[in-house]
Amino acid sequence: MTELLLNKQIYDSVIQTEIPQAEKFVWIATADIKDLHVERGGKGKYQPFLQLLADLLQDGVEIRLVHAKEPGPRFRADFDRFPELVESELFERVLCVRMHAKIIIVDGKVAYTGSANLTGAGVGAKSPLRRNFEAGILTRDPKMVGELMEFFDEHWIGTFCDKCGRRDVCPDPIV
Repeated sequence: MTELLLNKQIYDSVIQTEIPQAEKFVWIATADIKDLHVERGGKGKYQPFLQLLADLLQDGVEIRLVHAKEPGPRFRADFDRFPELVESELFERVLCVRMHAKIIIVDGKVAYTGSANLTGAGVGAKSPLRRNFEAGILTRDPKMVGELMEFFDEHWIGTFCDKCGRRDVCPDPIV
C-alpha cells in the first residue's frame, strides 16, 4: 500500500503514528533539522521530538539520523537534555552536506519520502497557518521500502564519500 500525504497528514501518519510504534529501528534522512515538537501524553501536551527518540532508545530501538547541516541552537539545547542521545550505542548520527533527501524508515516495513524536512514547519506540530506546504508518500510496498533502505544505507556507510565533490567542506568524512 502506498498513499499520498499532504501537509499535516505527514505529521499525523509518520510522526504521530509510525515512529512511536517502532520496535527495531528508525532511520531518518533530512536536509534541515531544527527544534521540533510533537504532541504526546494527551491533547495539548507537547514535547521535543528528541524526547520521543530518547524514549525509543530506552525501549531498545536503534536510531540513525543523517542530516545536511548543523542543527540550530534550540535543537542543540534540547539534544543536550537527553543523555540517551549521547550515551546510547543505539543512536548514530552522520552529517552529510550533500544529503537533501527526506526519508523516514521504520522497522524496514514502512517508509516516508517527500519534501518535508525534520523541522516544526515541515513535519512538526505547527498550526496550518505556519507550517510549510509539504507532500510525500508513505509506503508499505516491500520493493519500494527496500530501495529506500538501500539508498539510505549506501549513504550511511559512506559509499560516496571517497569521491565526493564536497569533501573539502565535509566536517566529518566517513572514510
